[in-house]
Formats: sequence, C-alpha cells, structure tokens
Amino acid sequence: MPSRYLVRKSDVAPYVPANHTGTRNFRLIGAQTVGAKNVEVLIGEVERGQGALPHSHPGIEQVCYLLEGAAHVEVAGEAFEMEKGECCFFPADAPHIFTVTSERAQVMVIYSPPYGEDPAKVRRTGAH
Repeated sequence: MPSRYLVRKSDVAPYVPANHTGTRNFRLIGAQTVGAKNVEVLIGEVERGQGALPHSHPGIEQVCYLLEGAAHVEVAGEAFEMEKGECCFFPADAPHIFTVTSERAQVMVIYSPPYGEDPAKVRRTGAH
C-alpha cells in the first residue's frame, strides 16, 4: 500500500514553470500530492545561463536551497553568488532573479503559502 505522505521525485510529472527558462520543476509537496494547504516544496532542475526571470510573488515567501551547482541571485536590490549547500530567502513581494552559472543546478524551493503556478500569484518585474 503506497504512503499518503511519501513522495518520490520519480513519481511526479515535471512541468515548465511560468516566467522561467531552461527549467523543469517537480512539485513534491503540495495540495495535489499530499494535500498540503500551507506549504509547497518542489525540486527545480535548471540549465546553465537559465532560471527565473525578474518577478515577485505577492504575499508568498520563498526559500531556495541549492542542492547542486551554482547560481547568481538578485533579491530586492541585493546580488550574490550561491553555491551548493547554501540557502536564500525571497521575502513576499520582493523582486528576484535566479540564474544558473554552473553547467546545471538542482534547487529545492519552498513556498508559503503555496504558489501552485497560479498566474495571480506572480508579478513580472523589469528591474534587476
């Protein structure tokens, strides 16, 4: 009997997230997989030079933990380089960019409350 709470990446269909390039996401924890209502966890696989275009999430906090690779990150006017094993935080409503600088990267992303790829929960921004 399968668990209602264990989710394997191999059991989740990948999707291409809005406002991202060269990215495949796997939603592991969410309403569709385990019935989560207040948090969402996904794994993103991103190619070199690709990632999140400038945007923000109204009312949604986001955490990114880099499992593999390296990335250039900009959030609310602050820029920094991330390496494997490092974590960053995007406050609700804060404009951010995430660009992979290694050959590829794998990132764990946590949203609270859940984003769910709802177009009403993303705001494209033009600023870096």
